[in-house]
Amino acid sequence: MEEEVYRNPTIDKRALKALSERSDAKGLMQLCGHLALLTFTTAAVLLAAHPLLYGPALLAQGVAITFLFAPLHECIHRTAFQNRRLNDLVARVCGFLLLLPADYFRAFHFQHHRHTQNPAQDPELAGPPITSLAAYLTHLSGLPYWRERTSAMVRHALGGIDEDFIPARQKARIIGEARWHLAAYGVLLAGSLTAGSTLLLSLWLLPALLGQPFLRAFLLAEHSGCPQTDDMLVNSRTTQTNAALRWLCWNMNRHSAHHAFPALPFHALPEADAMLGGKVVTRSRGYLTVQRDILAALRNRRGDQAGKTLS
Repeated sequence: MEEEVYRNPTIDKRALKALSERSDAKGLMQLCGHLALLTFTTAAVLLAAHPLLYGPALLAQGVAITFLFAPLHECIHRTAFQNRRLNDLVARVCGFLLLLPADYFRAFHFQHHRHTQNPAQDPELAGPPITSLAAYLTHLSGLPYWRERTSAMVRHALGGIDEDFIPARQKARIIGEARWHLAAYGVLLAGSLTAGSTLLLSLWLLPALLGQPFLRAFLLAEHSGCPQTDDMLVNSRTTQTNAALRWLCWNMNRHSAHHAFPALPFHALPEADAMLGGKVVTRSRGYLTVQRDILAALRNRRGDQAGKTLS
């Protein structure tokens, strides 16, 4: 993030400087692990001979694909690797698979960091709020995500950019990015139809649909229910989880540390979180706990509304 500044400078500057060191070796090791997982799940889908095995294989493939959001996010910050071009290349590939073009997402995400939990300026809060169980389930389904991504890419490809977080100097780049994305998707679709192949459907499209709810639930935990303040140790949630999910999400469960110090690479977040300790105000004991809290808040909201109606 070229214009990143450290928020809440509660860690010694020399320690921060040491933690901020990027590493191609650590980034490549993490990325290769994720690619190995994808190779395993792809093989499982291709080799599953029984319907009872095929479904779980598709789901596992979907989780592995959708959590490519983690390296995409890290590379958007250009902290996954020391090499800037490698960051940008990985971001473009992951963004292509997730229908989330890298240049567009960088502009979106930097605005989110500048104005976290500000209803007027944080683009993550631009959509309809989750105010009911139906809205919660619809959000978790991932369908609003696919609808928004498809419509936005088509609009951008046609030259329509109305997002206020996209500077004028970047508009031509984002228009071109949307056009090559759509063109590449079209080529892949045409090739699959011509060849009569279902690989595109079974290895990418269907798994991505199945895996998206897991990513939606993960991302909901980052800020949902957090106070709308500019204090990054309050408005962002750190969530305890197991080692497997910490690895899969590239340590982004330590989201408070990430927002306080967005220039830190993924491998430094555990140490940064330990240094922050009790200064991190918003913590949860697990992702299921966060979902239960969200559902409890929705029930309370419905009860309050019913009470007002009766009164």
